[in-house]
Amino acid sequence: MSAAFRFPRFFMTNAGPCPYLPGRTERKVFTELAGEHASELNDALGRIGFRRSQNVAYRPSCTDCNACVSVRIVADEFRLNATQRRLVRRNSDLVVRACKPWSTDEQFALLQRYLSARHPNGGMTEMDEIDFADMVEQTPVETYVVEYREPANSEDGRPGRLIGACLTDKQGDGLSMIYSFFDPDHADRPGLGSFIIVDHILRAQRAGLPYVYLGYWVENSDRMNYKVRYQPIERLGRAGWERFEPSLIPGAEKKLVQS
Repeated sequence: MSAAFRFPRFFMTNAGPCPYLPGRTERKVFTELAGEHASELNDALGRIGFRRSQNVAYRPSCTDCNACVSVRIVADEFRLNATQRRLVRRNSDLVVRACKPWSTDEQFALLQRYLSARHPNGGMTEMDEIDFADMVEQTPVETYVVEYREPANSEDGRPGRLIGACLTDKQGDGLSMIYSFFDPDHADRPGLGSFIIVDHILRAQRAGLPYVYLGYWVENSDRMNYKVRYQPIERLGRAGWERFEPSLIPGAEKKLVQS
């Protein structure tokens, strides 16, 4: 008798500069997601801290650092606080649609504006249209691009301007936010990034999915502070997934107020 699917082969990247903590290096362990059981493999690896990029699942495997911690929101117990309720009301007129994973020029232009404003020195700034298309379209699992648009033009009925998007995987136990981006200079809609996360939590609730996976959180990286605003939240440790609160992390409460 043959096994249901072949045990995956894992590989290691070479060490390179860490994008989150200056002066440190990073390396990743990865495997290919391919074949008819790619979704099941992706689900299983997601539960132990792997992330998907195109047809590859990876996780950090640094020799002298374990700062990158997988985190996920417990969506089925999440309740909006006063600030989040105001955020939802302020953006209730947006047209939100889960689209098939096809890249568009409009999405790429929005991504470029976002990266230029928020991550000008990041590696993704070197992406061209082909790289972006690969990022969106090369997926062996159930994937969507969730688009956030302003209301349609009342005169000609054309779709409103795209102001946010998120590449999202649907896993067996939740939604995995692969990458989100939005209009960084929209004066009338502050907090668009937070709204996209809250919208995904509410989507997971409606779908009966218990978790929203946010990827990796790095305690001493200002770029990552936003990920611990949403409670209850869990982090993956040696004993498995466990809940934690930002107030228990030195300096986190002050950073949350500032961000």
